[in-house]
Amino acid sequence: MSKDTYQHLEELRQYMRGKHVDAVIIPGTDPHQSEYTCDYWKYREYLTGFTGDNGTAVVTLDKAGLWTDSRYFLQAQEQLADSGFVMYKERVPGEPTVHEWLASELGEDALVAIDGRMFTLVEANRLENFCGQNGFMLATDFFPSDAIWTGRPEMPSGPASVYPVEYDGEDVDSKMDRVMRAVKAAGADGMLVTALDEIAWLFNLRGTDVAYTPVVMAYAFITNHDRVLFIDQNKVTKQVKDHLKQHDVKVKDYDEVEKFLSHVSERLTVALDPHRVSDRLGQALMCSKLYIASPIIDLKAVKNEVEIAGYREAMKADGAALVRAFMWIEANAAQGITELDVDNRLQQERARCELYRGDSFHTIAGYKEHGAIVHYEASEQSASTLAPDGLLLVDTGGQYLNGTTDITRTITLGNVTAQQRHDYTLVLKGHLALARAVFPYNTYGSQLDILAHGPLWQEGLNYGHGTGHGVGHFLGCHEGPFQIRMNYIPAPLRLGEVTSDEPGLYKTGEYGIRIENLLLVVPAMSNEDYGDFYKFEVLTLMPYDTRLIDKSMLSPEEVKQVNDYHARVLAELGPLLSPEEQQWLAAKTQAI
Repeated sequence: MSKDTYQHLEELRQYMRGKHVDAVIIPGTDPHQSEYTCDYWKYREYLTGFTGDNGTAVVTLDKAGLWTDSRYFLQAQEQLADSGFVMYKERVPGEPTVHEWLASELGEDALVAIDGRMFTLVEANRLENFCGQNGFMLATDFFPSDAIWTGRPEMPSGPASVYPVEYDGEDVDSKMDRVMRAVKAAGADGMLVTALDEIAWLFNLRGTDVAYTPVVMAYAFITNHDRVLFIDQNKVTKQVKDHLKQHDVKVKDYDEVEKFLSHVSERLTVALDPHRVSDRLGQALMCSKLYIASPIIDLKAVKNEVEIAGYREAMKADGAALVRAFMWIEANAAQGITELDVDNRLQQERARCELYRGDSFHTIAGYKEHGAIVHYEASEQSASTLAPDGLLLVDTGGQYLNGTTDITRTITLGNVTAQQRHDYTLVLKGHLALARAVFPYNTYGSQLDILAHGPLWQEGLNYGHGTGHGVGHFLGCHEGPFQIRMNYIPAPLRLGEVTSDEPGLYKTGEYGIRIENLLLVVPAMSNEDYGDFYKFEVLTLMPYDTRLIDKSMLSPEEVKQVNDYHARVLAELGPLLSPEEQQWLAAKTQAI
C-alpha cells in the first residue's frame, strides 16, 4: 500500500505544480459532511492509505502530514508507514495544528487550495481568515479527485426505499410542518438541507449508499410552498416516486442542486446550517441567507413513542443474537478462530432476525493488545487468533428496521488476573454510575461525564474518547446534538433522546476494556420548587462478564444494580432462546 500511496502523493504534487498550488488540505469526508462516506469520495484514503473515519491530510510540494485524534493514533502509525505522510496528533500538547504547521512551512503569497465541496461554510471561513492573517491566498475550487484519481469508484447506484410510518411513527407532512415552523420562527422562508441523515428522516426515505448508515445521496430545499429533493433519478423506484408525489415533493437530479440554488429568488431568506452546508453550495445561494443550527438535528434526536417501542424490540433481537454469538466464541476460542470470525459470526446471528439490515458500524473485535486500539479494525493481515486466555473486547451494533443498536462487552477467555479484574471493575463502576444518574432538566453531558470518569481518575487513570453519543433510529449510530464527554457541548439532554454509556481503559500492548449500553432519557420526578428531573432507562440487554468483577470493589447499591439488570436480561431474552441458550444465559446472569 505504501508504494501506491507514495505514487499517488507524487501525482498530486505534479497536479499542484500545474495549478501553482503550494499546499492542499484534504479531509476525509464528503459534500454532506457524513461520518461514513461512500467509496467515490474517499480521496484522502486513496492518497494516504489511512482508513480511519477522522483524519485530515495536508500536502505541500515537499512535505505531507495527516492529523487524527487519539482513537486512531496506533492505526495511523501503522497505515502511514513509508507512505510519505507524517502523523500528527490532534489536541495533544506540543503537536502543531494544521494551521500552525502550514504557517511554519509556507512563505508569503503561498496559495492554499481546498475542494470547497468538502468544507463547511464555517471551516472555509476560518481557513480564509487564517490565510489572510498569514499573507496566504486561498482557492476553494481545487478538485484533484475529479482530475487525477485513477480508477475512481462510481457513485453508489442502489435504489432508495420508503421507510414505513409503522416503524417511524410520523409522516412526512407532519415533519415538514414542524421543521418549517422552526425555520419561520428563526426568520427565514425556506431551508437548504444537505446532511444525509436529516434528509432520510425528513422524507421518510432510506438507502444503501453509505456503509453502516441507511441513507441515500441527496440534497433538499424546502419552503412553505416547495419541497424539492435532489437525487439520482435512477434511484427513484415507483414506490418512492408515489411516496414523494403523495407529499408534494418535486424530484430533480442530484447534480442540479448548485444550478438550482443560484436561481433561488432574491426575495427569499434561506436558512442553512453553516456547520453542515458546504462552502460550495453556500456560495451558490445569491439570496439572503440566515445561518442557524439545523432544527432537524433536535427534532430527529427526540424519539417518539413508536421509535422508542422499536428500540426496545430491536434490543431484544440484538441481545438474543449476542447471546448466541458469545456462546459460540467461548465454545470455539481454542479452535483457531480469529477476530474476523467473531465479526462474521455476529453478522450471521443478527441476520436470523428478519428486520436486520446490516451493521451500524464496523465491528471492533480486539483480542488482547488489539483491544487497546480504540477503533481497531481487524483485517486478513492483522487478525489475531483467539485462545483460551486473555481479554476480548467486542464493540458491535446492528441496523434493524425498528432501531439501531450499539454495544460493547469485554470478556475473558481464560486465566483472569487480579489486575484485569481490578481494571474491569473500575470501568464498570463508572458505567453503572452514569446509568443510575438522576439529573435536573437542562443538564448537559459535560456535567454527567465525571460519573463515568470518576472511578478511574481516583487512581490516576483515564480514557480519551467521549463517554456518550446520541444514537439514531434506523439511521446514524452517532448523532447529535448532545454528547457526554469532558468538554462542554452546548446541548442539554432531553426526554426521548438515546445515548451510549461507554467508559473504557486501554493499556497499550496488553488489553483494552470498554463496557457500553444504550440509555433512554426518561422522567424521574417533578418537584414544585426545583422542577423536573430525568433519569435513564437501560435499553441494551446483554450480561456483563461476572468473572471479571471484583465484588469487593462494589458498593451494595452497585451489586444490586448489576443483579437487577441481569435478572431483567434473563427475563426479557429467555423467551427468545433455545433451552441450551437459556441455560448459558442463566449461568451468566447469576447473582454476584
